[in-house]
Amino acid sequence: MKTKIWLSSPHMGGNEQKYVNEAFATNWVAPLGPNVNGFESDLEQFLGQDVQVAALSSGTAALHLGLINLGVEAGDEVICQTMTFSASANPIAYLGAKPVFVDSEKQTWNMCPVALEEAIKARTIATGKKPKAIIPVHLYGMPAQMDAIMEVANRYEIPVLEDAAEGLGSTYKGQQCGTFGTMAGLSFNGNKIITTSGGGALVCNTKEQKDHTVFLSTQARDNAPHYQHSHIGYNYRMSNILAGVGRGQMEVLNDRIAARRANHAFYQELFASIEGVTVFSEPSADYFSNHWLSCITIDEAVCGKNREQLRLALLEEEIETRPLWKPMHKQPIFEDAPYYGGTVAEELFEIGLCLPSGSNMTAEERERIATAIRAFFKA
Repeated sequence: MKTKIWLSSPHMGGNEQKYVNEAFATNWVAPLGPNVNGFESDLEQFLGQDVQVAALSSGTAALHLGLINLGVEAGDEVICQTMTFSASANPIAYLGAKPVFVDSEKQTWNMCPVALEEAIKARTIATGKKPKAIIPVHLYGMPAQMDAIMEVANRYEIPVLEDAAEGLGSTYKGQQCGTFGTMAGLSFNGNKIITTSGGGALVCNTKEQKDHTVFLSTQARDNAPHYQHSHIGYNYRMSNILAGVGRGQMEVLNDRIAARRANHAFYQELFASIEGVTVFSEPSADYFSNHWLSCITIDEAVCGKNREQLRLALLEEEIETRPLWKPMHKQPIFEDAPYYGGTVAEELFEIGLCLPSGSNMTAEERERIATAIRAFFKA
């Protein structure tokens, strides 16, 4: 039996246990404590731009509280990138609001600014009011066209909530992803570039936003000697134990980014001589991707092979791969949601594949992948 090569497995750095042990030794095991404060501070320093970070239980929780902070309520509409994981859109539904999906553009696979403006105009006419927020995604670590997206958003005075779950450490024109909009969600799920097992964070522009987020994430308890609640609250705060894992992971974040980018370079070299296969890469020097996942597209008309054939061939070799995200407007749960744009996201889904990209991938595993891929395209 061959050992499984995973798409993106957790990668511990070594010092996580130190912070976790400190939490146990000092009995800080609740959703507050030195590790929570320290992890938030580490993230704030890494991101720059004088942001404030609230550590939470998941990236989904971050987007949910971000929408609440932005005043999204039942019946409102929120524009969301269609090519993404469902966690980008689900929090819209949690609030009884309605997602409006927009297509990707071909360069970054992220929110198309032209389709974004089309959606804003059309929904304003259709409903008599503007959408309440915009959620672009930094897909697979590739920065979205944030200048163009922010220009449209600012012109129509609609706040932007970045989904930077996959984009920690990626930059656009030298600025960290997650620091362009009014707020941003981060994820530290087990498969992300750094992990706290489960966890996330909301990046805020002001201390007031962060304080309100912490208030909401700890059951919205009023300042009273007894338990009194004037707002609906949530149990979304990150524990001090998991934050300790995050502190250890922050120490190796730059190393993890370098390793993921090295994987991307490996795939670029591997596919350089295989016609019909394109490795998803930065469109210009303005973009710096952490390459959380390395992805390819396959032109069957050129190479005579397709995405699904390669996926199954690699699966036979115990090499995990995965199709690109199926667009949200094609998901059964959102089939009635409005959609604007062309067919870029749909076409990418049909021809794209995510390849093993873990920062702990070994030279022997890369050689196994290369051997399997070369054999597939020669067959």
